[in-house]
Amino acid sequence: MRHLLITTILAALPLGAMAEDAALVLGVERYERLGRLSRADDVVVAAQGLETLGFDVTSLANGRADTTLAALNDFVAEAEDAERLVVVMSGRFVTDGSRTWLLTADAETPTLLSLGDKAVSVESVLRILASAQGRAVLMIGAEADDGTETGDAYLRAAIGVLDIPQGVTVLRAAPADAAAFLAEELSAPEADLAVLIAANPRVRAAGYLPATWPFMPSEVTVEPADPLGTPVVDTSVEDALWEETTALDTVDAYRAYLRRFPDGNYIEAAETTIAEILAEPNRADRLIEEELHLSRDARREIQRDLTALDFNTRGVDGIFGPISRGAIRNWQQENGYPQTSYLTTEQISRLDAQAERRAAELAAEAERERLAQARLDRAFWDETGGRGDEPGYRAYLGRYPEGQFAALARQRLAAIVGEREAAATALDRAAWDRALATETLAGFQAYLAAYPEGAFKAEAEARIAELTEPAEDTAAIDAARAQEEALGLPQIRAQLVELRLREMGLNPGVVDGEFDADTRTALRAYQENAGLGVTGYLDRATAVQLLADSFGIRIERQ
Repeated sequence: MRHLLITTILAALPLGAMAEDAALVLGVERYERLGRLSRADDVVVAAQGLETLGFDVTSLANGRADTTLAALNDFVAEAEDAERLVVVMSGRFVTDGSRTWLLTADAETPTLLSLGDKAVSVESVLRILASAQGRAVLMIGAEADDGTETGDAYLRAAIGVLDIPQGVTVLRAAPADAAAFLAEELSAPEADLAVLIAANPRVRAAGYLPATWPFMPSEVTVEPADPLGTPVVDTSVEDALWEETTALDTVDAYRAYLRRFPDGNYIEAAETTIAEILAEPNRADRLIEEELHLSRDARREIQRDLTALDFNTRGVDGIFGPISRGAIRNWQQENGYPQTSYLTTEQISRLDAQAERRAAELAAEAERERLAQARLDRAFWDETGGRGDEPGYRAYLGRYPEGQFAALARQRLAAIVGEREAAATALDRAAWDRALATETLAGFQAYLAAYPEGAFKAEAEARIAELTEPAEDTAAIDAARAQEEALGLPQIRAQLVELRLREMGLNPGVVDGEFDADTRTALRAYQENAGLGVTGYLDRATAVQLLADSFGIRIERQ
């Protein structure tokens, strides 16, 4: 079976007669999920020196499980009749202490029971080499600490204790040093390998190592090149496959290209793209959203919808930053979608429908609240200002300074005060004028002390009450201001708000889309009348209330 451990295939080696030389070179630098291991595949290029010595070289750079399996099978077949055997393995290695494996390019975070066909057993390779005692070399290119993370406590990134068979030589070096040794010393014809190993401090040897060891054969004579010149290579088939591969733009497509053309012209691009795709789990979803070509206004609309549904985007700016993506992800989770943070047409439509429904619910809720506040306002008026006396008017204005009867109460109260002022004595008037001039608590208290029953007693007491009232809730005002800013109203919408306030007789000043002092006063009057928090800012509750007052028309969308 294809998914049996590679160990099983290697162990099936029959021991036969030896005649020629065979080499297997595996170098893995570009790991799809485990990160690159610098220069680990240099050994593949360095293996050209073995070919000049007549070796039948099976080499593979950045092999995945399937291509590595094919290379191993080819080497096993060649090894049956080989006189000399050389195996070079360079990349990320893991061990359980007694066994060691080289990970293939498509390996994921390794665990002891999940290595499967994505790891090559070093022990099995040593068994193959044992068939050529005294004529077998294993070269391992590995970093002392390559940073490979394992998925359990049974594996670690390292070369374990190797049980080296008799007559087999094991050489170890860093990947770049292993490539250099393979290209130079190990490819030198008739060189004394024992001397070369001893002279290279970057290479460590274990196992079989005699004092004198002319391991390699003489250099093979290379036939002269074709006098007609190098033939032109037709790349049309590869080019066509690459065009189809990039159109599909999937990991499987790029892997299929690499299997078909392991030495092709687009290997670098294919490996890079595979790594990019695997590094971005939601890449396909991102590309789907990008195909929608959402405008800045469309993104603002989505942010408003999310905010209306209580998924905070921290502003409506048309930019999908981390906060907006988090809001989308939370909405997707609540609605049973994969949490990609990227939207599809269907999801946008559903989100918009939910926001419209929520706006209608808020408008209905606001209308109910407005009617309830209006009933309370009317009932309080009937018990206070409706009785037609000064205490009643003042009581009403104290509770509802911007209520629906506030203007009438002030008008009648002014008339009462006017009548009283006309009857006031000159001294009383002078004392009152002095109190008014100071406009201080002490001034009004001095007036009452001098004229405890003066004509302006009630008004002085009212001024004192006003001056001793607690300050407005600054925290609530700050919060309302922030909500108004978050709405990001364009000028035309601000003008519509001012027009609505003017239609209600609240005098917002010039209708120019700029919220000035007159607009703030009108907003406070409206909020007081609607039973909302009186801040003077167009917070979310006030905006919804205004919409509810506008003949049931829902929020228009940009």
